Amino acid sequence: MDEFTRLLLAVVASRHGDTHLTARAREPRTTVFADLLRGISRSERERADEEASELASRGVGAVLLGSPEYPYLLSRVRTAPPFLFYMGAADLLNAQGIGMCGSRNASDEGLRAAVACGEVATQQGLTVVSGYARGVDTASHVSALSSDGSTIIVLPEGINHFRVKRGPVADVWNEERVLVVSQFSPGRPWSTGNAMARNNVMIGLSLALVVVEASEKGGTLAAGTKALQLNKPVLALEFAMNPCGNAELIRHGAISIRNRAELRIRLMEVAKNPQGNQLSMI
Repeated sequence: MDEFTRLLLAVVASRHGDTHLTARAREPRTTVFADLLRGISRSERERADEEASELASRGVGAVLLGSPEYPYLLSRVRTAPPFLFYMGAADLLNAQGIGMCGSRNASDEGLRAAVACGEVATQQGLTVVSGYARGVDTASHVSALSSDGSTIIVLPEGINHFRVKRGPVADVWNEERVLVVSQFSPGRPWSTGNAMARNNVMIGLSLALVVVEASEKGGTLAAGTKALQLNKPVLALEFAMNPCGNAELIRHGAISIRNRAELRIRLMEVAKNPQGNQLSMI
């Protein structure tokens, strides 16, 4: 299947798919995406063609669950989205990634820790995977790119809303080392629900999740908890004055990380054993 056909089918799926699309896409020799295309009217097909052409002109592509191009690690997650839109370095779809998450309103110590985590991950040849919020997300991406590494930005909204942020992100931006992905229809706006759903993709693309700074409630704690539920290794940083969320995750099975050396060792372990799980690392 050529790139434009995949993109067109993803557009049609984003417009006309339902909640059972993921399950049907997993069926052997499924034709669910082609069936959706055949089932729409001529006018709907024309609108889908126009949207796909416009996306393609901006360098947007797509992968479909069940196809060889779809990220293998993500495909193993039960809640994997049926399609992903992407821009940038498509080869990173199957890179060895390390998820990083933390507060939008991170402390200075938390931001310094995010930078250190991005550097360590890059030194181990791993791709940083994170959201696109201010705070820890942005610091992690900038750190990876500043260290000549690569990064994946997982959006909580449609890919049409993506812009390169001014400031530190723009200063180090390199489209050959950045992949932007979205599981949502291209025009879909941000919402809290989207951000929570996005966590599944961030976790699914990663060998392990590093929790830099989590509050007692909120998206970072939810991401760490979700990763534990999926039996994904969770590495929670431990500070002298440990954030409430980090302490909570450690109590529930996350691995405590107190310095660069410990993080380096753990990342080496998950890179060598990508099929491993939380229990195998304790």
